[in-house]
Amino acid sequence: MRASRLLSLLLLLQNRGRMSAAQLAVELGVTARTVYRDVEALAAAGVPIYAEHGPTGGYKLMDGYRTRLTGLTADEAESLFLTGMPQPAAELGLGAQVAAAELKLMAALPTAYRDASVRIRQRFHLDAPGWYREPDTVPHLLAVADALWQDQAIEVRYRRWSPQPGEVTRRLHPLGLVLKAGVWYLIAAGHGQPRTYRVSAIVSLKPLRERFPRPDDFNLAEFWQDHVERYEQPDTDEVATVRLTPRGVTALPDVLGPKAARQALNTLTPTKEDGWHHATIPMENIPHTTALLLRLGPDVQVLAPPNLVTHITETIQTMSRLYPPVTP
Repeated sequence: MRASRLLSLLLLLQNRGRMSAAQLAVELGVTARTVYRDVEALAAAGVPIYAEHGPTGGYKLMDGYRTRLTGLTADEAESLFLTGMPQPAAELGLGAQVAAAELKLMAALPTAYRDASVRIRQRFHLDAPGWYREPDTVPHLLAVADALWQDQAIEVRYRRWSPQPGEVTRRLHPLGLVLKAGVWYLIAAGHGQPRTYRVSAIVSLKPLRERFPRPDDFNLAEFWQDHVERYEQPDTDEVATVRLTPRGVTALPDVLGPKAARQALNTLTPTKEDGWHHATIPMENIPHTTALLLRLGPDVQVLAPPNLVTHITETIQTMSRLYPPVTP
């Protein structure tokens, strides 16, 4: 453990130049006193490291010195695909490996490429969760990931919403994990074809002794793409006919989502004399469509089907009774 920390300290100074003991302590997750001892150990081993005193001082390597001890461990190499995604890496328990792998890669790069990688990191950042939401709480993610690495079967107690809400027990063979908009999904085979499970809906998990052979023909990226396309496809061919103001037309992608909005915009009629457009939008079900269209406020009027008109009218009337009338 200490040998790995000493190498990390050495690579930090090599990649970043002068650093104070406090800065090194934060990066390494140790105390400043531990940093002092590690610096002494490196100096005793012949590493040309020295201290500069004063307000802007710190530890620094002698100009021109570069270590070649940059080989990746197996765990660090496996974590490389998560470089640039510190939060998901931490959730999977790979935060330290990712940080160590990045340091070693930076140290191994020629100066020009190393400078370019620093410029990219300064200018681009990935933030996976969507707006106005926090990532799911996933207490069983590490156990799922461990079973996935080991090709180990698991038994889960899972909270589902359809066809009947409730908890069910499933015996699963984990095949992959996907992070989508801040939400972790497990792709696993049970009895039959692989299915998708939201990791945050796992109530309890028990690893089993059983190991299983991973299917040679399973492709995680292709499976997920097919799943997304099926999920975004409406369950029925039902549509709602609406009138929209120009502002309502502009807001459609934010309210319906890009795919459903494209379908609606393809049906858009030219502007009427009153300034309104007619369009048809895909309809999943009455309550869901009502909730979506209420976000458009006075910029939409529902014309059909009659049961949607009735439901949205009753909803608006119920809402209006919650507020006192406005006096002029």
